[in-house]
Amino acid sequence: MTKGPSPRSVFDDWFANGMDPAAYDPTAAARLAMKPQLPKRFYKDVTVGEDDGAFALLLDGRKAKTPSRHVLAVPTRRVGEALAAEWAAQGEFIDPATMPLTRIVNSIIEGVVPNPGPVADDIVRYSGSDLLCYRAAGPDSLVRRLGEAWDPVLDWARDELGARFILSEGIVHVAQPDSATAAIRAALPADPWRIGALHVVTTLTGSALLALALEKGRMTAAQAWAAAHVDEDFQAELWGADEEAAERRQAREREMMAAATLLATL
Repeated sequence: MTKGPSPRSVFDDWFANGMDPAAYDPTAAARLAMKPQLPKRFYKDVTVGEDDGAFALLLDGRKAKTPSRHVLAVPTRRVGEALAAEWAAQGEFIDPATMPLTRIVNSIIEGVVPNPGPVADDIVRYSGSDLLCYRAAGPDSLVRRLGEAWDPVLDWARDELGARFILSEGIVHVAQPDSATAAIRAALPADPWRIGALHVVTTLTGSALLALALEKGRMTAAQAWAAAHVDEDFQAELWGADEEAAERRQAREREMMAAATLLATL
């Protein structure tokens, strides 16, 4: 486990800089002490090389590996170039928080490609309690916004996929017809890479329908993300945004856009 600065070093900094120890914030110091140290960048050049029909990330000419020591290789050169851009953009230190596509690719290589079935099953399970099927009872302005954002997706799923879903008011669970979830399963791509990216979008939005609408080109990533947050945005307009919640949402949005990039470049 990496270690941050000790409490003693934090106090030393305060005294050395002539700061009043009475103003010392123990909570801030604890956060600083727990903050992991980022590894230094150990490479100069980032390129993409063809490797047995795939495209491997090369760091100074050597194949990069996933945490489980698989070759970090992707199906298309476009994905490889997007991956390389994340690594090339790193500065003196490597910050995983700025590399969402790399994290997704690692997960797919290690956990989806060998066995995509359970991941596809999880997407289908999400559709059984899909976000788009649970509507607010009021106020009328929120009900209208939800309808405007979600009804076109449900109509598309019914007309194009043959998936007819039942709506519910509030949070009371409603069982969806087997025919609806079966239609979602039939609409899933066979490619494990697309399944993996779809799963990321599904879990981030709470909606298999939004994920499929994105994957099939029915919505843009920005549209799908906005549709997933209609209620949250409405509440923020009424009561104001929470700073920490906004930061968490921005981090999730980066993951969402990375997954959308993967879908677009496969």
